[in-house]
Amino acid sequence: MNMSKEDLILQRLEEIEAKVSLVHERAVAAQNFRREIQPVMNDAVKVMLHELGDIETGFQLEDLFDLLKTSMRNVKNLTYTLKQLENVIDLWNTMEPLMKGTVPKAIAYLDDLEQKGVFRTYQAMLTLRAKVAQEYGPEQIEEMGDAFVFLIGMLSKLSDPKVRLMIEKASDAFTTMDLENVKDCGPIGLIRAMGSPEARQGLGVMVEMTKTLGKLK
Repeated sequence: MNMSKEDLILQRLEEIEAKVSLVHERAVAAQNFRREIQPVMNDAVKVMLHELGDIETGFQLEDLFDLLKTSMRNVKNLTYTLKQLENVIDLWNTMEPLMKGTVPKAIAYLDDLEQKGVFRTYQAMLTLRAKVAQEYGPEQIEEMGDAFVFLIGMLSKLSDPKVRLMIEKASDAFTTMDLENVKDCGPIGLIRAMGSPEARQGLGVMVEMTKTLGKLK
C-alpha cells in the first residue's frame, strides 16, 4: 500500500519527536544524576584537598616528573618484576592448600620435639661449645677432635657382643668383691686357693689375657 506524502511527513515527524523525547529524557536523567552526585563530589574534593594539604610541603612537581621519567626508562624491569610477582602469586596459590595440611603437622612435630627436650639438648650442646671455645684455643680443640674420632672408633668396637659381654661380666664380678675383708696371701695360700674351681678359672682367664697382652708388643 503506497503512502501519501502527508503520511510520510507525519511518520518522519513522529520518529523525530520520539528521538527528541528520548534525548530529553536522557538529558533530564543526566541533570538529575549531576544534581545528586554534586554534594558527594564536593565532599570528595574537600577531603582530597585536605589530604593533599598534608603532603604539600613534601611534594614537588619535579619529583613526579622524575618518577615518570624513571618509570619510562625502566619499563622492561617493571614488566619483568610484575611477571615474577605473578609467578610468586601462582606459586603461593599452589602451595597454600598444601601448607594448610603441612603446617599443623610441622607444628605438632616441633611441639613433640620440645616435649622430649630435643631443643633443650641442642641449647645445652651450644652452651658447652661456647664454654669449650672460651677455655681452649683452636689448636687444642683440633687435637681434641682427633681424640674424639679415636674414641668413636673405640666405641664402635664396644658394639661387638663379645666385648660387651666381657665388660658386663667384669663389672658384675668387681661389684661383688669385698676389698675390706681381703687377707694377705703367700705362696702356700696361693697353692691352697688353687683348690677352688673359681681360682683355677680366674687363673685361666689371666693366662688368656696375658697371651692377648703379649700381642701388643
